[in-house]
Amino acid sequence: MSFKRPDQTSIARIKATLFVVCLMPFALLIWRGFTGGLTANPIEFITHSLGWWALALLLVTLSVTPLRRLLDMPWLLRLRRMLGLYAFFYASLHFLTWLVVDQFFDWQEIVKDIVKRPYITVGFSAFVLLIPLAATSTNAMVRRLGAARWQLLHRLVYVIATLGVVHFWWLVKKDISEPALFAAVLAILLGVRLIFAKRKRAVATSARPHQA
Repeated sequence: MSFKRPDQTSIARIKATLFVVCLMPFALLIWRGFTGGLTANPIEFITHSLGWWALALLLVTLSVTPLRRLLDMPWLLRLRRMLGLYAFFYASLHFLTWLVVDQFFDWQEIVKDIVKRPYITVGFSAFVLLIPLAATSTNAMVRRLGAARWQLLHRLVYVIATLGVVHFWWLVKKDISEPALFAAVLAILLGVRLIFAKRKRAVATSARPHQA
């Protein structure tokens, strides 16, 4: 198999493998639950683990386009939707664990937390913004919205990732090494995007006199 230009069968195998790999953190949490490996504070451990994987997969999703361009592997774009939906899957479980298991549908306390705790406000905002992206991830929605509007909507992913990093940073009390690492990765991805955008603008500008 050529990783530059894999055939359809190879891409299907890669997607199947990626599907299983992305599901493994969830399966590991279930296994730890049955074997007593969820630490002394299982609710906090589950909530933080699900949030960690949601943010990690979101950043992996953002890295697909830069890697596709840098490595000249256009087929990588066919993995982006699955990665994005898995990020939403873990974000949803992260939110539901907090909503159902931690707060137990205590709406008064939930609203109070969202309003008074900045890290919850930011995290909740990120999750709400992630919902329309997941809802419009299908080919049918791309056609319905039109490519230009769909791309404009999905640029919100950079705002969501930024909010996710801030949420993680404000959540931890002392050791900020992990949120700092996530912030560094996001900064690199944003920087690469800016470089690509400037190059595209420069090419478009230089082509105008020749078109005249």
